[in-house]
Order: sequence, then structure tokens, then C-alpha cells
Amino acid sequence: MASVIEIENVTKTYQMGDVQVNALNGVSLKIERGEMVAITGPSGSGKSTLMNIIGCLDTPTSGTYILDNVDVSKLSDDQQAGIRNKKIGFVFQTFNLLPRTTALDQVELPMEYAGTPNRRQRALAALDQVGLKDRVHHRPNELSGGQQQRVAIARALVNSPSIILADEPTGNLDSKSGAEIMRIFKSLNQEQSLTVILVTHDQGVAAQAQRVIRVRDGVVVDS
Repeated sequence: MASVIEIENVTKTYQMGDVQVNALNGVSLKIERGEMVAITGPSGSGKSTLMNIIGCLDTPTSGTYILDNVDVSKLSDDQQAGIRNKKIGFVFQTFNLLPRTTALDQVELPMEYAGTPNRRQRALAALDQVGLKDRVHHRPNELSGGQQQRVAIARALVNSPSIILADEPTGNLDSKSGAEIMRIFKSLNQEQSLTVILVTHDQGVAAQAQRVIRVRDGVVVDS
């Protein structure tokens, strides 16, 4: 199976005043197309920095990052933004929903940025896919935490990404809602062959992935 992500000897250094902080210290890993992978590690391990680089939200200080055969570490900010919008769907712990906006409009928003046609039809289909067909006109304060996260997943799906990148996706949810969210991710992976990357400190969530990549002190210690 072909790799969708290849990271080779990636470092990331931040300058904090007079101090250099080495968040990543030569990370190398491959993720195959259609895998469901968990990236885990303690606070400060570098997993969030690694997630930001995988998601084209940050660039490495050194090393290479190949995404779909393109060296994205050499692309401009605008080119990386284009890749983010087309290839990667993001799901965050805090849902990142607009407070006075309906579920339907939330899901349409990424398509407006991308100039995608048939936005209403696609947004309705995505909401139906995550079981929110009867909640499309509800605002976040009218939805449970689990329902809000399902809106966020629908929003991540509408531009037909090849990768879903989820940062602590069950972190703000009760166990029942968290289990439902994990069922959705598994379905996307198994039935639509989406590559799903979960960044989590929850070992119960990590155990549901096909493979666990453990990060500690800025290096991969187990993959």
C-alpha cells in the first residue's frame, strides 16, 4: 500500500526569548493511505507540533514532509493553505463552531472558501452521514457536545478530503458521546477508505486505531 504521508528526520525548534525549544528532534514516520493511526504521548512530548506539521499548519525547521508525493515543506503559505483545504479535514477537541450559526451553515463554510458547487446539497448529505439530518437548522447552544462534534466532522468531510486529522476529538465528551464519535471515525476509515489520524492522550481512544505512534521528548519511540 502506498504511503500518503512520509516524514523524514523532521525537527522543529521554537525561539522563546533567549531560549531555543526543540519540540521535534528528528522524527521519521510513514502513514499508509487508508490507515487509521493514533499519535499519542504525554503533555510536552511533541505530538501537537507533529500534528501541526502533518496538517500543514506549521513547517519543519529541517527535514522533509511528503504528502501525496509533494514535498509540502518547500511550499509557500498559500500553497499549504490550498492543500489544507483540499486534502485534509480537521476535527478539534473544542469543536470550533460559530456560536450563532446553524449546523447547515457551519458545514457550508469551507465550501465557500474553496468555491465548491452544490454547497447546500453537499452540506445536507454530510450532516445526514453523521446522523444529524434532523438538526440542520440548530445552533451550537441547541446541540449536545456529541452533536456539536458531529457537525465538526461533517464540516471536515464536505470538501472530500483524503485525510481526517482529529486532535483529541473525544476530549470534551462523555463516554457515550465519545464512543459514538469513534464509531463515525471507524466507519469513515473502513467504508470510505479515508486515512484517519487521531492525536490523543487517551489510551482507550488510541487502542481503537490500527496502529499507535508514540512520541516522547520530540522523537518517535514506538510506531
